[in-house]
Amino acid sequence: MSKKLGYLTALLGLSLLTSARADADAAEPVATSGAATATSSAAARRVTAPPSFDPRVMELAAAPRADRIEADIRTLVGFGTRHTMSETASDTQGIGAAVRWMKAEFEKISAECGGCLEVYEQRTLVKAGSERIDRDTEVVNVYAVLRGTVRPNDYVIMSGDIDSRVTDVMNSTSVSPGANDNASGLAGTIEAARVLSRYKFANSIVLAGLSGEEQNLYGGEFLAAKAKAEGWNVIGVLNNDMIGNIEGVNGVVNNRSFRIFSEPYFQGADEKTLQQRRYYGGEVDGPSRQLARYVYRTTQTYLPQLDPMMVYRLDRFGRGGHHTPFNNAGFPAVRLMETNENYNRQHQDIRTENGVQYGDVIEGVNFDYAARLTGANVAALASLGWAPAAPTDVALGGGVQPAAKLRWKPGSSRNLLGHKIYYRLTTEPQWTHSVWVPAGTNEYTMTGLVVDNYYFGVAAVSRDGNESLVQFPSSVFRD
Repeated sequence: MSKKLGYLTALLGLSLLTSARADADAAEPVATSGAATATSSAAARRVTAPPSFDPRVMELAAAPRADRIEADIRTLVGFGTRHTMSETASDTQGIGAAVRWMKAEFEKISAECGGCLEVYEQRTLVKAGSERIDRDTEVVNVYAVLRGTVRPNDYVIMSGDIDSRVTDVMNSTSVSPGANDNASGLAGTIEAARVLSRYKFANSIVLAGLSGEEQNLYGGEFLAAKAKAEGWNVIGVLNNDMIGNIEGVNGVVNNRSFRIFSEPYFQGADEKTLQQRRYYGGEVDGPSRQLARYVYRTTQTYLPQLDPMMVYRLDRFGRGGHHTPFNNAGFPAVRLMETNENYNRQHQDIRTENGVQYGDVIEGVNFDYAARLTGANVAALASLGWAPAAPTDVALGGGVQPAAKLRWKPGSSRNLLGHKIYYRLTTEPQWTHSVWVPAGTNEYTMTGLVVDNYYFGVAAVSRDGNESLVQFPSSVFRD
């Protein structure tokens, strides 16, 4: 049997298995902690392992359409400039028109799905004299919430930027198409709303257009502050900033790869946390890094034609993006973007010099590529949207013993099938091995595995095969 035929056969089989449960996460019994423990893999082997992928996610990952993304980018480019301090009264020019158009698009999508989206505007006044703001300016975010049916206060967020700029960051009047930076990310966010609105999810999914990015990351700062003040449990943020360029300034052309930037761990840790990290590890295993690995894995599973590249940096060298304010607020957040940037098309006045064309014009956007990267976002959003609650209080033991030991508390989830214990050598960038542990077992001993040589983490797994983010141990124990 060919690899492709075998893959399709597996997909069909999983489709038949899952077709009878439209919303399994709302029907299964709630898992509780304090259940039985196991000291070998024997108990785990008696329980069928979860599906390796969810056919619904496969369908959604392939659903974004290049023609709709192109139409949205052309509309955004048509506003002339979307500079944060540009025209707000016109219906055809400036950021005000762009904001109103985006809100109308979300409302249209919601009408087509029976009101499934809650559409909001967030308006915040930034006073003159603030960084890169020379007049009182209202920064406006527009976002839509696809409310979770089981854990409505658990949020997965995808964002793109509304605003644009030219060479002078304070120039709010010159034509600034911002076709790739960042109409591409914004159009991808709108397209994700279209395809995700076909389903209901256990966790809430937010699709957000953020303003003020080029001025000082204001939009992200304001939405992150709102999430923190209102007690949102933010599972992860996928910031999309430039997802349409395939031709690098270095001459490389690549329409398959994209980058995932992530910080290693949260900043501002207390002394106890710093000492624990020093002695027990975790320098590259913060929540944002786990989110990056998750996007990497779901992309490889559902979009094998793409080649994700994890970059162990908060952002590009010396630069920033709208995921950073979420990191600063203590939320897992990553940046997704093209691999090969073209600086002639970024932050440039439209012109030709010495035969070189400058400016972020629509001719520099590859719409098929933008659709594929949107699909990568959708795969991660849907997987996390259907994922069970992550385990908590993961603890690692086994020091000076010929066995690694883990304990955890399962999250409250109606669709929990079990957990995966992931592990890897300390020098490996990705989780390389896993052990399946069925629900009801909250402690596990890996006999023969010396804890010194590996990093460990635990993820919850649903009956559909969707997983939570891996939780790195937050404490240690000794028997």
